[in-house]
Amino acid sequence: MSIARIGRPASTVGVGVIGYGYWGPNLVRNFSEAQACRVVSVADTRAERRAAVQLKHSSVRTVADYHDLIADPAVDAVAIATPVSAHFDMAMEALRAGKHVWVEKPITTTSAEAAALIDEAARRRLVLHVDHTFVYTGAVRKMRELVSTTLGHVYYYDAVRVNLGLFQRDVSVLWDLAVHDLSILDFVLPMRPRAVSVTGACHVSGSPEDVAYLTLFFDNSTIAHVHVNWLAPVKVRRTLIGGSNKMIVYDDLEPSEKIKVYDKGLRLGDSGDARYQMLVGYRTGDMWAPQVDLTEALLTEANHFADAIARSASTTTDGEAGLRVVKILEAATASMGDRGRVVEFDTTPVRVTA
Repeated sequence: MSIARIGRPASTVGVGVIGYGYWGPNLVRNFSEAQACRVVSVADTRAERRAAVQLKHSSVRTVADYHDLIADPAVDAVAIATPVSAHFDMAMEALRAGKHVWVEKPITTTSAEAAALIDEAARRRLVLHVDHTFVYTGAVRKMRELVSTTLGHVYYYDAVRVNLGLFQRDVSVLWDLAVHDLSILDFVLPMRPRAVSVTGACHVSGSPEDVAYLTLFFDNSTIAHVHVNWLAPVKVRRTLIGGSNKMIVYDDLEPSEKIKVYDKGLRLGDSGDARYQMLVGYRTGDMWAPQVDLTEALLTEANHFADAIARSASTTTDGEAGLRVVKILEAATASMGDRGRVVEFDTTPVRVTA
């Protein structure tokens, strides 16, 4: 599905945001700026956060109880920006109230919960959207284009996503940081992984694993590796994708040239000698940095969400995309608990029962 900016429709989507902590303010700001949306209400249990909403967005209603927000007839869509443990109950209540749902990553704590939300949304003909934000960046969309047109056969995907903090008490570093790369992989690569092996460790008492190394296996020779870490002295957001024709370096911390394409690779030839079946040479050509759209991803995503509601269509990162990521995370967690045992998983789409 294409991701397009749209003009302001005759009637905008009334959005209610649950949670005004770390990510909630970004959602409120972008939904307020989006041409197709208007923020109606924000729910948060903490009075100081509700006061902060009123200070910046005086026309937005604030409530302490999210049930009141879901019951508000002016709210057409509910955006959930809470810890993942609350996602399922809030999203299911909103769907049953006839509201479209935007839920932060990961969609739920289990694949069974994600499948139940997908089923409920489909039966009620509602949009279920997962905020895999990086999919809506110009850089990641450019990578998808390059993979499909320029790279050739994909050899590997290698990502490093590390920083110092933010420590989570309810999820491991896999469920926090690796989600981003798993959603990017799901969008960019033309094939799905089938198995995973993960090693990791916890170094802070009372917290889940804070360092992890994840390897994904595909049916062909493609391999993917993701390193995530809450204990790094520097912030790194770098991805390499190697192909038979070209190679990509994606650095999200670069202010402008986030994508660089290298005309580098192997040159294979037949030696004609039985002792050497193949000669390996190296091809070195130019590097170029294609122009990418630097529009804030959340703004693009908010308009895409509203457009899907208007057209009764799925979004690019719908419930199925969220479910595929959670299935990998479940298998990854099992693997990490068994010191890297390879765990297979199924990414077959959910069958809606009605």
